[in-house]
Amino acid sequence: MDSRLLWVFASAVCLLLPLPVRSLSGQTYPLTDEGGLGRVFDGIGGLSGGGATSRLLVNYAEPYRSQILDYLFKPNFGASLHILKVEIGGDAQTTDGTEPSHMHYENDENYFRGYEWWLMKEAKKRNPNITLIALPWAFPGWVGRGKNWPYDFPDVTAAYVVNWILGAKTYHDLDIQYIGIWNERNFDSTYIKLLRYTLDKAGLAAVRIVASDNLWEPITTSLTLDPELSSAVDVIGAHYPGTTTVPQALKTQKKLWSSEDYSTFNDEVGGGCWARILNQNYVNGQMTATISWNLVASYYEELPFGRDGLMTAQEPWSGNYAVESPIWITAHTTQFTQPGWTYLQTVGHLSQGGSYVALTDGYGNLTVVIETMTHDHSVCIRPPLPPFNVTSQNATFQLKGSFASIKELQVWRSHFDFKEKKHSLFEKLTPVKLIDGSFTLNLAEDEVYTLTTIRTGRKGSFPDPPPSARFPKTYKDDFDIRNPPFSEAPNFADQTGVFEYYINLTDPGPHAFTMRQVVTQRPVTWAADSDQTVTVIGDYRWQNMMVSCDVFMENVKSGGVFVAARVDKGGQSIRSAKGVFFWVFANGSYRVTNDLAGKTVLAEGVSGTRAFDWYNLSLFVQGQSAFGVLDGRQLWKITGVSSPKNGWAAIGTGSFELAQFDNFNVLAE
Repeated sequence: MDSRLLWVFASAVCLLLPLPVRSLSGQTYPLTDEGGLGRVFDGIGGLSGGGATSRLLVNYAEPYRSQILDYLFKPNFGASLHILKVEIGGDAQTTDGTEPSHMHYENDENYFRGYEWWLMKEAKKRNPNITLIALPWAFPGWVGRGKNWPYDFPDVTAAYVVNWILGAKTYHDLDIQYIGIWNERNFDSTYIKLLRYTLDKAGLAAVRIVASDNLWEPITTSLTLDPELSSAVDVIGAHYPGTTTVPQALKTQKKLWSSEDYSTFNDEVGGGCWARILNQNYVNGQMTATISWNLVASYYEELPFGRDGLMTAQEPWSGNYAVESPIWITAHTTQFTQPGWTYLQTVGHLSQGGSYVALTDGYGNLTVVIETMTHDHSVCIRPPLPPFNVTSQNATFQLKGSFASIKELQVWRSHFDFKEKKHSLFEKLTPVKLIDGSFTLNLAEDEVYTLTTIRTGRKGSFPDPPPSARFPKTYKDDFDIRNPPFSEAPNFADQTGVFEYYINLTDPGPHAFTMRQVVTQRPVTWAADSDQTVTVIGDYRWQNMMVSCDVFMENVKSGGVFVAARVDKGGQSIRSAKGVFFWVFANGSYRVTNDLAGKTVLAEGVSGTRAFDWYNLSLFVQGQSAFGVLDGRQLWKITGVSSPKNGWAAIGTGSFELAQFDNFNVLAE
């Protein structure tokens, strides 16, 4: 029995129990449904995408991959998420990489690319009731008809998005329940109305629209002034709202969601951030769903926002993963509520700092979640957090209305001990006995409590995964796989363009199975994609290495391909990536550059290369020296390569063009 849980008993009973005497200075908070209820709860979720945040997850071997998925989605086990939101891949860089589109080209449809289909099915397998949401970040270039804008031809964009929703059902039996507009970019009222019309015409009237996955304004004002637009939009979704909304949004009576939030390093302060906003998004802003970017940090940690997920799974080569504190903070709510439950009106802030919410299923069950996270231990990445104070306090909760007859509540607690670094997460304590509907807690700083009538809570666990290990120093991939489980080769992280397994029907010989870059037109971008395509792989700390690959250009006039070492940037910074890049071109030349953009030329000359022939490129980098070999013949050697000192291996193309790669090989020291 925890010594800081105090129950209100009759005096005679209290004398029999080894509990501290209750302080009389605490405040009493009513929990009642007598005056009606609050808003309907829509759930807590995670976001895969925006972009390529689950890239490494698919490469995990069993049983570790299934264990990770269980921690995320399995009911009454770990995070037990209610919502999974995914990116509709658009062939463009959307934070940590690109995700492939279902329609690279206008006459192309393929509903098996990428890994979001697989992830949704795995989530649904564990929780058949999980809510599925989709949102585009970018679009293939053909959707914009040559412009970096998706709204000039709204019928084209709407058909493209609706095709994805129909494909989810036709090929994977997945029902997408909510669809967004364009992540954190301008919305277009005409497009939203046409999307609603296109959905209805396609038999998808049940699919609801979320707008605009950006700020509360100007979408709220637009909804207020345009009744037709208002009838098309079901949910106002805001990103990183800082737990607050705007009065006009409340007046619309629409569902209000924090449709992307968190985005914070997943240490204990990240757990504190998540605990605070999960409660206060409703207390302060009446938001009935909160969705974490991202679901699982499953991308190279040196890419932008490393480890900003509910848990970490970034080493498929070792099998190591880490169940971080946000998983258990999520469980405090998700394991004891469900979408469709309703918040009580009696929610709010505690007198000495912190907050509490209470929800009911309408059938007598009650769940109360309390958090006392201090300012410095609950800072999120954005927005800035105004000062506030939290101190330890006694808090008495008085159940009234239909809850007055409750005699016992299950108790779960997380306690962050930042001084001793001894954190206890999601621990089940002795149930609390209520007398006259009342109980008292002695709340310390940096705690989360759940008190609930629900008895099915569980802190799931597996044996420890394998120890962490660096990416193997010797790595080869010949791409010889006839029926790959995924469209992309393991561990390659596309940063511009899309690199897919390819069966080369024109070459039944040694290059029948290859990897091909398939994006031939600059997408309607979300971030600043480079003008070259590039996919990175390996250990960012690598310094000295050999990178070798067979290459095949398919563009006669302007084809160009490269192998690279020490590539130092990815994600939204990919345009400024530096490294050592060894290029050959279809015009018979070669070039060595210190940057992806090709502006800093270290060497150049004649290679004799042309399109539609296979060549082997090998790049050797040692200290400040580097040399390149073409088909076994040294082509160049340079010294004075002073920066960058480390980075990934990479391959890519000189523009958005078709090109093939085979027999990739890296050997690092």
